[in-house]
Amino acid sequence: MELRAIVESLHARYAHAIDDDRLEDWPALFTEDGKYRIATAENEARGLPIPILSAEGRGMLRDRVASLRNANIYEPQRYRHLISSTIIEKVNDKKYKSTSNFLVVRIMQDGTALLFASGRYLDLIVVGKQTLFEERVVVCDSRRFDTLLAIPL
Repeated sequence: MELRAIVESLHARYAHAIDDDRLEDWPALFTEDGKYRIATAENEARGLPIPILSAEGRGMLRDRVASLRNANIYEPQRYRHLISSTIIEKVNDKKYKSTSNFLVVRIMQDGTALLFASGRYLDLIVVGKQTLFEERVVVCDSRRFDTLLAIPL
């Protein structure tokens, strides 16, 4: 149960960093060489390597946040994450695989809210002094996004 609490705390810190617009905190939830990838369920099932978005290492994650803050132009919006049904499997004494379902509601500046994305997180998590994502693969149920995928899922 302690391991579950540790893993679910990492999931919560991830969701709150994004939902509270503290995107600068987001890269620190990954190991220095951590990987983040967004893929569709269809491509993932077929073993197709082309992701919607991919970043390798905190440097690339920080660059993603910097571009969101300074270069990208998109309509102001917020997300609200719901994460559930976490399954945890031991890889070794320090690494665990985690699979969770997610829903992301997108809230626009005018208050309009809609289900933006659903899917599952496939994670490789390092548990130690700090618990961090070594890899997070966001597998979206749909291959269609009605707007620029600006904010991390």
